[in-house]
Formats: sequence, C-alpha cells, structure tokens
Amino acid sequence: MISIVVPVYNEEKTAPLLLARLKEEGKKWGDHEIFFIDDGSFDTTAKIIGDAAASDKTLRLISFSRNFGHQAAVSAGLEHAKGDAVVVIDGDLQDPPELIVEFIKKWREGYKVIYAVRKNRKENVIKKFFYALFYRLLKSISKIDIPLDAGDFSLMDREVIDIVVSLREKNRFVRGLRSWAGFSSVGVPYERQVRAGGETKYSLRKLIHLAVDGFTGFSSFPLKISEYLGFGVAFLSFIAGITVFVLKLTVGVDVQGWTSLAIIVFFVGGVQLFLMGVMGEYIARIYTEVQNRPVYIIKKKIGFE
Repeated sequence: MISIVVPVYNEEKTAPLLLARLKEEGKKWGDHEIFFIDDGSFDTTAKIIGDAAASDKTLRLISFSRNFGHQAAVSAGLEHAKGDAVVVIDGDLQDPPELIVEFIKKWREGYKVIYAVRKNRKENVIKKFFYALFYRLLKSISKIDIPLDAGDFSLMDREVIDIVVSLREKNRFVRGLRSWAGFSSVGVPYERQVRAGGETKYSLRKLIHLAVDGFTGFSSFPLKISEYLGFGVAFLSFIAGITVFVLKLTVGVDVQGWTSLAIIVFFVGGVQLFLMGVMGEYIARIYTEVQNRPVYIIKKKIGFE
C-alpha cells in the first residue's frame, strides 16, 4: 500500500482541485491512502477535506488544535501512515501529483528514497537566489549528504519511515532526517509550478527559521566560526601591532586618532554579539528538547477506523 501525506494550511482555494487531481492520479497507484494534515487552518479547508473523506474511504484527515508548522504536519503524517511506502507532497499543487507514479516506479526498482529535484522554480529571482544559496551552504557545512534543490516532496520506503519516526527531536527538519537515515536514493527532476491558488504560507521569517533548523540541526560548523574569527582577529591584531612598532622605531611615525580605535572596538563587539547569537540558537534547541513538549496536538480525526 502507498500512503500519501499532504500537509495543508488555509488551502480552501486549492483543496477542490487538489482532491480531484489526487483522486485521478490515485487510479495509477493501486492500493493507497491519503492523509491530509490540517495545520490549524482557520478557513474552510478542514470542512472541504472532511466532507470528501466522509464519502471516500481512501481519505484521512488529521486536524491540529492550532498551527504547529509545516514540519510538524509532515511528521504527524509520517507517524500515522501505514503504507509500505510513503509520499510527502505539499497541498498547494506546486509539487505535481502526476510525478508520484514515477516515484513508485523507482521504488519498485529497489530505491529506498526517491526525492524530487527542482530544476526550475517559477518564483522571483531574489527568492530563487536565496533558496539556491541555502541548499549549497547546507550541503557544504553539513556532516551528511543532503541533495541540492530537494525539498520534502519525496517517497520513502517503510524501512526509512520507521527510522525517521523513531527520531524524537522537537526541531524537525524532515528532509535532513531523511538524508541522515541513509539508504539508496535517487533524484527525479521536475519543474516546480506556481501555486494553484491562494498565497504562500512560508513567510520570510518562517523560511529563515527553517534554514536555521537545517544549519543547526545537521552541522556544528556555526559554532566553529568563533574559533576561526577569534584566530583571524588575533592574527590581524598581532600583525598590526608589529607594524606600528616597526614604524615607530624606523621612521618615528605615531598612529594617532580615536577613529580607528572606535572602529576596531565596534567590529570586535559586533563579532562577539554575532557569536553569542549563534551559541544562543544551539542553547535554544537544547531548551526546547529539555521541555519535551509534543511536536503537535491533534484536535480531530476523520476517516479512521
């Protein structure tokens, strides 16, 4: 059986088309179930999907008590899915359901993880630049091999799902956990489409938060920045001191003025504050893990036996 996990949040404009396309494509998948995870929507998204689930035994709906975030919704779907393989796909139809049949073919060839690679994004240039920068930075500093330009849209074998679900960390970065688990994987290129309707739910703040989760969750490199910067500043200071001393002895030149001193003080202070912020991100993650609060809270389920 194939399980499809679809996180949704205020997608009332795309929900009818999403349901229709999934139902049409479902004819090619064989035995399957579709999990919609409503991440605290305040529009009619839950009602539209709930009404459909009442008459379609392949549909399931899990509604959160509030908005817990996209990664929490994906995690909930993975935990409830029972299929031999699980597909994660966004509910805005930027990821085409028609590609799932290609995932299934690759899975039957023996691959445990099949992920979609965005070869083209129909978004503004600035957003595309920062997405590309994020993936390349993450790959360069991460201790694991995270594929470039690959989001959550993927198929994972049950063996991989069981491992990802067993990882109980609170700050979830599912595509990173998927890579951490290992196993044979392959990418399938596709063109990421524009939204079928509505507005994007990933604001700049949420995108930055997701990037920070990726950097801090799979690399300790940000903590090593203090070591590199400390050595660099100390080395430059030593060279500057030697230069001033030599100038004083040879040509009698005194370096005067408070401007250069003030610039150095502000620079060193800025570096220190930046490094404190980096360490604060790691401490915040430790604090969240120690609290041991649930990643999400379920308010209602529809379509479950």
